[in-house]
Amino acid sequence: MGGETFLEIRRSQLRSCGGSASWSSSWKRLPGEVREEAWKNFFMGHFEKGQHALLNEGEENEMEIFGYRTQGCRKSLCLAGSIFSFGILPLVFYWRPAWHVWAHCVPCSLQEADTVLLRTTDEFQIYSWKKVIWIYLSALNSAFGLTPDHPLITDEDYIINRAIRKPDLKVRCIKVQKIRYVWNYLEGQFQKIGSLEDWLSSAKIHQKFGSGLTREEQEIRRLICGPNTIDVEVTPIWKLLIKEVLNPFYIFQLFSVCLWFSEDYKEYAFAIIIMSIISISLTVYDLREQSVKLHHLVKSHNSITVSVCGRKAGVRELESRVLVPGDLLILTGNKVLMPCDAVLIEGSCVVDEGMLTGESIPVTKTPLPKVDSSLPWKTQSEADYKRHVLFCGTEVIQAKAARSGTVRAVVLQTGFNTAKGDLVRSILYPKPMNFKLYRDAIRFLLCLVGTATVGMIYTLCVYVLSGEPPGEVVRKALDVITIAVPPALPAALTTGIIYAQRRLKKRGIFCISPQRINVCGQLNLVCFDKTGTLTRDGLDLWGVVSCDRNGFQEVHSFASGQALPWGPLCAAMASCHSLILLDGTIQGDPLDLKMFEATTWEMAFSGDDFHIKGVPAHAMVVQPCRTASQVPVEGIAILHQFPFSSALQRMTVIVQEMGGDRLAFMKGAPERVASFCQPETVPTSFVSELQIYTTQGFRVIALAYKKLENDHHTATLTRETVESDLIFLGLLILENQLKEETKPVLEELISARIRTVMITGDNLQTAITVARKSGMVSESQKVILIEANETTGSSSASISWTLVEEKKHITYGNQDNYINIRDEVSDNGREGSYHFALTGKSFHVISQHFSSLLPKILINGTIFARMSPGQKASLVEEFQKLDYFVGMCGDGANDCGALKMAHVGISLSEQEASVASPFTSKTPNIECVPHLIREGRAALVTSFCMFKYMALYSMIQYVGVLLLYWETNSLSNYQFLFQDLAITTLIGVTMNLNGAYPKLVPFRPAGQLISPPLLLSVIFNILLSLAMHIAGFILVQRQPWYSVEIHSACIVQNESISELTMSPTAPEKMESSSAFTSFENTTIWFLGTINCIIVAVVFSKGKPFRQPTYTNYIFVLVLITQLGVCLFILFADIPELYRRLDLLCTPILWRVSIVIMLSLNFIVSLVAEEAIVENRALWMMIKRCFGYQSKSQYRIWQRDLANDSSWPPLNQTSHSDRPECGRGVSYSNPVFESNEEQL
Repeated sequence: MGGETFLEIRRSQLRSCGGSASWSSSWKRLPGEVREEAWKNFFMGHFEKGQHALLNEGEENEMEIFGYRTQGCRKSLCLAGSIFSFGILPLVFYWRPAWHVWAHCVPCSLQEADTVLLRTTDEFQIYSWKKVIWIYLSALNSAFGLTPDHPLITDEDYIINRAIRKPDLKVRCIKVQKIRYVWNYLEGQFQKIGSLEDWLSSAKIHQKFGSGLTREEQEIRRLICGPNTIDVEVTPIWKLLIKEVLNPFYIFQLFSVCLWFSEDYKEYAFAIIIMSIISISLTVYDLREQSVKLHHLVKSHNSITVSVCGRKAGVRELESRVLVPGDLLILTGNKVLMPCDAVLIEGSCVVDEGMLTGESIPVTKTPLPKVDSSLPWKTQSEADYKRHVLFCGTEVIQAKAARSGTVRAVVLQTGFNTAKGDLVRSILYPKPMNFKLYRDAIRFLLCLVGTATVGMIYTLCVYVLSGEPPGEVVRKALDVITIAVPPALPAALTTGIIYAQRRLKKRGIFCISPQRINVCGQLNLVCFDKTGTLTRDGLDLWGVVSCDRNGFQEVHSFASGQALPWGPLCAAMASCHSLILLDGTIQGDPLDLKMFEATTWEMAFSGDDFHIKGVPAHAMVVQPCRTASQVPVEGIAILHQFPFSSALQRMTVIVQEMGGDRLAFMKGAPERVASFCQPETVPTSFVSELQIYTTQGFRVIALAYKKLENDHHTATLTRETVESDLIFLGLLILENQLKEETKPVLEELISARIRTVMITGDNLQTAITVARKSGMVSESQKVILIEANETTGSSSASISWTLVEEKKHITYGNQDNYINIRDEVSDNGREGSYHFALTGKSFHVISQHFSSLLPKILINGTIFARMSPGQKASLVEEFQKLDYFVGMCGDGANDCGALKMAHVGISLSEQEASVASPFTSKTPNIECVPHLIREGRAALVTSFCMFKYMALYSMIQYVGVLLLYWETNSLSNYQFLFQDLAITTLIGVTMNLNGAYPKLVPFRPAGQLISPPLLLSVIFNILLSLAMHIAGFILVQRQPWYSVEIHSACIVQNESISELTMSPTAPEKMESSSAFTSFENTTIWFLGTINCIIVAVVFSKGKPFRQPTYTNYIFVLVLITQLGVCLFILFADIPELYRRLDLLCTPILWRVSIVIMLSLNFIVSLVAEEAIVENRALWMMIKRCFGYQSKSQYRIWQRDLANDSSWPPLNQTSHSDRPECGRGVSYSNPVFESNEEQL
């Protein structure tokens, strides 16, 4: 909370740059640690006004920008430092971009800066720097005679003109994440270029750009805005290679390899080189493949030929790459791929927006009306402005000309500013993931580095006091680093994720962000879209309920096979849709298609003899089929459409009956349609009738109509005029059944204590019923309806709470239940669990006026209906603020924002829209969700197993080597090689092969390394290994056969051990000139090597998150083989083998003693791991004893609400001006963190 508060204060400081009292008071309210962090941030440079600003303020990619000027002397010093440090300084600057800028430059105003430093304003605080470049317009002087006082230059209404510096006609700009920003001299800030200004009104767009741009304007805009291309270059392999090799991990490996070569430890050095080459090659191959795929995805976009109308030049065929914002496009023909975002100003289009929405359903686009208003064109109407916009990457299926005979559109945005460009940028520059595991991993490595430092100091002391040569002392000291910090650690950790990714791929689940697999293991809340995700895609027309003055009539069932009788209702079903006829096939929204097919009418284009005032020829006409009887009209011509939008929840058409009346038909959400109708035409039983069907999960659509005057020109009729005083016609009932897999999957998630939430754009009552049918809300649980209303007139915003109850209603045929709002609630209404249900409108009002109630509502909010795409993403973010790990599963339609926002987004669509989602399932049902969670949990546990194992392996070797250093001895190269390659590498590769356990248990694995059970396990095993090594080291020196001069104890004649120690081995065969051979060395090596195998057995976890270890046959076989080989070496007296491994033969009794020590170690370690570390009940009891409570926000709220007898409020209405419902409570936490109890 503190970090975000500081950011807000920082923002206000950036805007005001003053030391006001409000800043002072806000500063004092901050916690001490936050103020300390703030001072640290501030100390980076004291910036005056104009030296820093916010780039993309309020947007997802918001950044702070700081101005710097390069200094020659600093540059020279850095160059000298780079030479004298043998390239280490440039490497540090590469890893720390901010240091590069601070070292080379001094702060200055942004206007004077030649370098800018950028810092993201999110929790990651990522730095980058860019050079300021100049664009010179002097090249246009000779061609067009451009001068500083030219009218095109002096007109400062547009950002482009404000960016031109006079009199030298040049523009300062920077390029950040593929977007170009120019310096606005008038406002003194960098601004995004490549788009039309948002403040333009529709009248201004028509006036300024309606007849195209002049050649001069095009050239100036082309030079400043850049080409209209979405260039994703295929990154050269050498670039990928260098970038990968400069990773700190590989630099450390290079250091280790160089050290090992200097010590003649060639074998393992070569092994690490080979493993590194394989790892780098695989990574580079994957990156190259992704780069090639993305390149091919956008390649077609850059080579499209378009018709552009110039103000003087007329219509010309040009390449799409030369388009600029403001160009006038002429759309001709069908199946045109849009190369840019454009706003339609004349004519209409039918567009396939599958790239954006995930659904290949034709969408009708209408021209931007020329309204005499100064309001920005995006906000001049309550309707969604997107209905006028043709988005880049979408396909224009059909272009319908207007009166002028052309379809015209003004280019709105080009290049990476477009909708497709934004999608591609989200792939190129994904949001970093701040999963606590990875931050803990860095801390873990720092702990190992700290341990290595202690070992280095110890080594220096021992070897210096022993009088060893300085070169040997340095090598031995550096050796400790490569022992304490194992170079193979990152590779071992990624293998578990790679195996999990491979298992997911076999199940048809594809992943573009493998690191998120671990995050899947922490999910405790999953949001689902309804239509197409929980329910089937296809809608079946169940029936239609017409009405007259007496109310609703009997249901007309289409299952009976009887045709719907002629009337306004039949005409509405035949004509009120956005279907199109393409190549003889009717295409469009599935709902529209089902409705039209039910009428058995046909669709065609009108002939040349079709003449209606204000209507072009070849209009769309629907006609009754030849077999139809008692239809008094020849057909209905669709003259004009006001298309459906999710914001308006309705669509309207103007039609002309052949030889009859001109009519308007409306179709949409029942509540919305009824609000446009004459009250007397809406039956009094409307609400109860609607509830009868919505409670059973039916999709309900309402229809209405009105007569229009024939002499009116359709183009002059506004939507507001047409959509008024309508006559209500009836309800269309469509059936949307649950998918077979939905209920079992939701039951599995709920039994695993994973919250399930429904976010849908559908009707609230339908959503409640689907929630009950699917098991998301059980029969015994209550549903509380929350309704919030905006401020109206004198009354303030209000919120009401009503209990929803299912009741039997036997008087209405076979429809036996409906939603009933209870008037009286007994005391036991508050008992048991409950769920909140609310609409997008209520969610918006609560967010605005009842922010203190929002977290309380979200704790039990399960059903969110009528949610817009933006509200879906906002809801996911609000859940994340409560410390939930949120998954989002949708079919791609309107879910892209939520899929990107969630910790784990799972798309059930294979359209391009799913590219932004980390996971895509080929199987279009929610079975993928538990699979993903299971694999995530298994991968997370595997990561912890590997951390623990690699920590113990390095510490076992570390302890052993430091003990031998005491005798100025060490392990030989072959001994190291055996431990590193034959033991650890094989275990690291095979330990991760365990699959996920098939059952989801009702608790999650630990999400952080720094947790008491894991720390206890690691520390206990380190101490146990330390004790065993010290015991072996001391005891071997106290044996009667021990002598530093003897190179084999097997020939020592000792009466007490003669029977055990006699061996045919000849003394001369056992003698070795190696400096490593000693009884201490032999003992330590056997103890350490077999201990590595023991630790692997102890740390390899099975149930409840992974398959039992014995099912991992390869791992078990490797362990048995390794243990067999080690025991064979221990007990087999083979002189040549001992000589190669620099071992000494010891009496059999001592070898048995080594086995006994190892056995005791194994038993104690296994018992401690199973009885204490993995004993969940014990840790829960310890937590209760110490009064520990989870610090997760949602846990805190749950505890507070459990003790609040007044919650939830029932049959109450609150207003925003009341103290308890104000904005007083705020809450905020980093999105990717959770302090949930880790057991």
